[in-house]
Amino acid sequence: MHTPALAEGSTRRDTERIERLFADFKAAWTAGDAEAFGALFTDDSDYVSYDGTIARGRHEHQRNHDTLFRGVLAGSALVGELESIRYLTPDVAVVHGTASVLMPWRSALPKRRLSRQTVVVVRTDAGWRIGAIHNGRVRPVTVPEPDALPSRLSRLMARIARRFGRG
Repeated sequence: MHTPALAEGSTRRDTERIERLFADFKAAWTAGDAEAFGALFTDDSDYVSYDGTIARGRHEHQRNHDTLFRGVLAGSALVGELESIRYLTPDVAVVHGTASVLMPWRSALPKRRLSRQTVVVVRTDAGWRIGAIHNGRVRPVTVPEPDALPSRLSRLMARIARRFGRG
């Protein structure tokens, strides 16, 4: 994991607590414990799933995951690693991790299932909690050089579209 630069007012203990939060996130999922899972979020948190849907609020996350844990994700494990923690203030940090759902009939993760999480964690009276999470599939693409055929075709299509009053 990338060692975080501490914001003034944050401590190494804060980093340990955030690391524990990420571990608890995976453990609650793996246990199929929607209540413990929901308790990791703030009341007003946002959860953007890998498919782009958004859920708002701790209770909605708990309800959604209860349905998943008792249904299509029953017996699954959440596996992954914390990549980095970056403190924005002593009470707010951005966390990046990679994780994926390991279904009970698999012994290894398919590469196509790997996701990266961007998580905003906030210090609350109850400790560090998830204020927002965005979960996106890891699907790197190669960006064509400006002189490559796809780039030249795109510029041509843009010129044609402008001639017809579009774009």
